[in-house]
Amino acid sequence: MPELPELDPVVHGKLRLAVLSLLVGVEDADFTWLRDKTGSTDGNLGAQMMKLEEAGYVAMQKRFAGRKPQTLYRMTPAGRKALAKYVAALKRLLGGAL
Repeated sequence: MPELPELDPVVHGKLRLAVLSLLVGVEDADFTWLRDKTGSTDGNLGAQMMKLEEAGYVAMQKRFAGRKPQTLYRMTPAGRKALAKYVAALKRLLGGAL
């Protein structure tokens, strides 16, 4: 029996995978946009973004837009590599089913 590929547990979380999938197509995204696109709550998204940040998969920048604070996230090169590796592992796992 062939060895099963290992799926990165940081990427594998449903919300974290959704966020990385969104960030891969943009230069950066603000917290509100990510929350709205994923349908998440502030608390859940904040916790998941922290896990992605701790893993080095996203970088966070805080700034002001006018007088409003804004939190921006961008995918790091390590995040892009982790997502690509995750997708490749899924393809190996699913084999010809795709």
